[in-house]
Amino acid sequence: MKIYTKNGDKGQTSLIGGDRVSKHHVRIEAYGTIDELNSHIGLLRSFVSDELNKHLLSEIQDRLFTLGSLLASAPGSKMVVPDLKTSDIEMLETAIDTMNEALPELRAFILPAGSAEIAHTHVARCVCRRAERLIVQLDELQHVDPNILKYVNRLSDYLFVLARKVAQVQGIAEVNWKPRV
Repeated sequence: MKIYTKNGDKGQTSLIGGDRVSKHHVRIEAYGTIDELNSHIGLLRSFVSDELNKHLLSEIQDRLFTLGSLLASAPGSKMVVPDLKTSDIEMLETAIDTMNEALPELRAFILPAGSAEIAHTHVARCVCRRAERLIVQLDELQHVDPNILKYVNRLSDYLFVLARKVAQVQGIAEVNWKPRV
């Protein structure tokens, strides 16, 4: 089977269900950004040493494929795609709460740096926030399952707390942002 179809050569692509839209449609931007985030999570997994977070990041990658398929589905499509469950959101919340218990209280904005692992985690968080903004924009045009927004919002929180936890485990002090006055 050839990887190229030539169907997109004129700037259109097909959604699950058959509808064709411009490749710059906000729906394409949203699930394309989820795909980009998934790649950043894969890169991050190569840096993470603890098996619990490595496993959770693998689960997150699976859920991001689910999100991508949901976002790639044409409104009203009858095609069966995986679904996102409340338990997927709760999984992130549990991980956030567990890591947060061992972290010092956050009293300032922190600079996203310290080690390659910390920096990659923050890059993934920023891509996640961009995906969230695009999904909100899509939701204003066409209804998006509220669990998608909840999941992506929680995921960016998870990535922020994970960056802090990695810094703690690596013994790297967080650098608070000190605004110039």
